[in-house]
Amino acid sequence: MAQRWMWIAWPAFLVAGLIEMLVFAFVDPRDLHWLGGGAIELSPMAIYTLAFFLFWAATMLSSMLTTLLARSPFEVNRCPLTADQRPPACPRPQHRSAS
Repeated sequence: MAQRWMWIAWPAFLVAGLIEMLVFAFVDPRDLHWLGGGAIELSPMAIYTLAFFLFWAATMLSSMLTTLLARSPFEVNRCPLTADQRPPACPRPQHRSAS
């Protein structure tokens, strides 16, 4: 499980850093305004930090979705419970016959 989190977090971190550099190469944080038109009353460093974490969250969400969609049908359909704990809705493992 920890390995999957690294599959998600590390690429998202790298992409968030890249997006941060690209966005703020063209946008001055002092020129940003709220949707209502008021200036953002934060220091440029605070804006850089908040933007990085927003970019990281967005790219992490994307990586999580990719990891979820890459799961095999076996991983999705397997029941993690033992036979005596299995509810009726949790299917029993099907063994293939050697044919």
